[in-house]
This record gives sequence, C-alpha cells and structure tokens, in this order.
Amino acid sequence: MKQRYLFLSILFFTIQLGIAQDEDNRTAIGMYFTKSEYRGDLGNGLWNFDQSFNLGGSLSLQKYITPTFDLGIQAGYGKYNFRTMMGRKYDAFVFTNFKLNNGYIFNKTSTLSPFLTGGLGFAGYHAGIPNTKGLDFILPIGAGLKIQLTENIGLEYKYLVHFTNNDTRDGAVAAQGRNDIYGQHFAGLIISFGGIDTDHDGVKDKKDLCPNTPLGIMVDKNGCPLDTDGDGIPDYLDECPNVAGSRLFNGCPDSDGDGIPDNKDQCPNTPEDVKVNRMGCPKDYDNDGIPDYLDKCPDIKGLAKFEGCPDTDNDGIPDELDKCPTIAGLPQFNGCPDTDGDGIPDDIDKCPTIAGVAANKGCPNIKEETKEIFSQALQGIQFEIGKDVIRKESYGVLNKIVGILNENPAYNLEIIGHTDNQGNETFNQILSEKRAASVMKYLTDKGITASRLTSKGYGEMQPIADNKTTKGRYLNRRVEFNIFF
Repeated sequence: MKQRYLFLSILFFTIQLGIAQDEDNRTAIGMYFTKSEYRGDLGNGLWNFDQSFNLGGSLSLQKYITPTFDLGIQAGYGKYNFRTMMGRKYDAFVFTNFKLNNGYIFNKTSTLSPFLTGGLGFAGYHAGIPNTKGLDFILPIGAGLKIQLTENIGLEYKYLVHFTNNDTRDGAVAAQGRNDIYGQHFAGLIISFGGIDTDHDGVKDKKDLCPNTPLGIMVDKNGCPLDTDGDGIPDYLDECPNVAGSRLFNGCPDSDGDGIPDNKDQCPNTPEDVKVNRMGCPKDYDNDGIPDYLDKCPDIKGLAKFEGCPDTDNDGIPDELDKCPTIAGLPQFNGCPDTDGDGIPDDIDKCPTIAGVAANKGCPNIKEETKEIFSQALQGIQFEIGKDVIRKESYGVLNKIVGILNENPAYNLEIIGHTDNQGNETFNQILSEKRAASVMKYLTDKGITASRLTSKGYGEMQPIADNKTTKGRYLNRRVEFNIFF
C-alpha cells in the first residue's frame, strides 16, 4: 500500500515538473500503441514474437528543454506473456530524450529526428498467481526515431528495455539472482503545441523577433511587421510603404532633398539648393509662372519667352532691352517708335509727330525765305522811344510772321526782347520783357494760339554789337524769333 502511495506521489510530482518548464518552449503529447516483451525465468526473451501479439496503450507528455534535450513523463498499460500464463502491467516513468538533430550532429530542421532516451519510474504488475503482484522501480533505456509530418504533428517509434529491481513478475526466482527485464515497442502520433504568442500574430514568441507587434498588424515569418520597401519603417507606420524613405518623413522619400517629402511635394525633382515653397515647388516671387532660379527678373512679373522678364508695351522687346518700355516700338530703334516715319526714333526726335531730318534733330528744314523774314524782323520791329508800343511800320514784318505760323502749324515761336545799355539797367530789363510780350500779344490778336508762343527779355545782358557806337546800340535794340517744335 505504501508503494502505491509513493508511486502516485512521484507521478504527480513529475507531471508538475514537466508543466513547470519554460512556458515559451514547445509542449508535445504522444499517443502510442505498444507491444511488450518479457525476459525472465519463464519468459520468451526480447525481440521474440512467437507468443501472441498483445497490444497496449501509452500516453506521454514532453517538454522542449534545449535543442539537445526534451523532458517528459509517460504512462501506459499492457499485457505480457509467459510460456504458461499471461500477465498485466502498468507503468509510469519520467524520461529525457537526447536528440541527435540538435544542430551539432544533425540539422535542427531535419524531418527525421533520431534520439536516445532514458528514464526512471515505477511499474505495477500482476500475473494472477501468488507472488506475482507488486510495484517495483524500473530503469527504461532505448532509442527512437521521430518523423515530422507538419510543424505540429509527427510519427514516432521507439524501443525501450525496462530494467527492474526484482525477480517476482513470473512467480519464479532465478538461481543466479537475475532480475526480470521486459521490452516495449512504441509506435504512435506526436502532437506538439504550446508556446506563447504575446502579440497574437501567429508567430510564437520563441521565434518572434518582434513579440510586441500591435494587434492586427501583418507580419513576416519572423513575426515582425511587414516592411515592403525595406526602409526599416514597418508598413503600418510607413506613409509610403511601397517606396523606401526616411524615418524623418514617416517612411517617405525626399528625392530632391528640399525638406518636403515626395508624397506632399508637388515638384519632387527640384534641382539641388533651389529654394522652395511649402508645396515643395521652386519659389516664384513675382507669380509669373517662372521659378525664381530660372527668372532673370524675379521681382517683376514677366514672360517665359523672355526668361521671366516683362514686355510692358508688348512690342516683342523685353523691357530690359527696350529704350521705350511703355510705348510699342521697333527693334531697329531698340523698342522706340518712329511716329512720323522719318527714320528718327521718337526718343531723339525733337519733332516726333512731324517728319523731319536728322540734321535738324528730326524736325523739318526751315525754308530759306522763312529764315530771311525772321532775319529782317531782328531790327524790323520798331517801338515808341522808351515804350513797348509797336510802331505801325512794323506791322508788315509781323504779318509775314503770322503767315508763316499759319502755314506751318508745327512751328512754335520763342520771342526774345533786347535793349542797349543806355539808361537804367533794371528799366532796360523790364522794357525788353514788355516789348517781347507786346509782340506776342500782336500775334495772338492775329489768331495764333498762345500755347505756341513764349516771350522773355534779357535787357542789355546779351549785346551783339558795341554799345559805344550809334550803330552798335542800334543793332543791340532788337527782337529775336526762334522757331521750336
């Protein structure tokens, strides 16, 4: 009775020992058909099959310890034959397997896994005759082979020889004091399970290089989140999972190095060192559609054909080369017009609306008879002595001047009064101004537009002859007429 209690206590302890191994290691259950052989005083001997083939059954629970060792417990029930009778047995033992596919002898991933095994346990037996019932220690030793069918299912065969500590199984005691021995064939199915999968990604923690992957994230065979583009940033955190990028930009690339990731960059191929806006495109300060780095006039809105420079007057000549940028002109005149078509551009044409000659700065030539009339007028205009009243004999010359102005509407006339140096200088200055103004009034009274006329006086300041002589003073008292356009 004490032996039975001892057997049950050790059996319970060994089960707890097996379960208490590292929880991350794989656990396996074995289910076997067994065939027992007996070698004793009345037995057949091992590997002798001339007695009836009596099947039994056995269960095992084993735990992965290291690549070389497994630890397990096994219990079973069966029959064994003597020459004259049949016995029953049950046994339980702890065992360890020495695996040859441990990476040192054979490859760990080999489908065929040979092993050596040994253990320690108890066996109960009863042959139905006196002195053949009891419980003794057993020392099982043997070898086996496992064939792995899938990751979790395999076939296993092993053969164990059980050495016992007595000679009472068959009721006969050998003279030489040799203890009974029995052998067992085991053939069955091994189902492995267990192992922690903390992140529930389908990869056990033992093989999971990333055991804390967030729930629902797709992983690779190593249990790590997929990284399709291989940039070191998992797809679930990668805003550009199919293109290798930078962690700085959440997995997106910045092809042009402008600080704007490609997925937000409207211009992902901007040249190096070009300043860009927040959209990743080159800056365009004047908003003319031509980026500043290509714009010769980056501060003024312009045209692409002139590399960003404007053509204000739309004459086909950019403002930077146009001497008349606000007035449409001609290329031969650097963008300036020639309104009167005289071949002299308006910017240097003193008479831009009247065809003229270059010698006269674009103004028409003055006829010789006109020059003669104005020459006669120098001394032909007479005034009352010391006054600005025009004498009647001067009307003829003045009327000729009126005629010239009417015939030549482009002519404008400057009227200048002069005196000699007789009398007070201030008086002479005022008198010259009044006489010029009197001539101007005469012309306007004859219908000449005042805007075409100007008058001024220089007094005695601009003599053309010697004031010491009578003739000289006569020549200095004059009214000059200058045509301008």
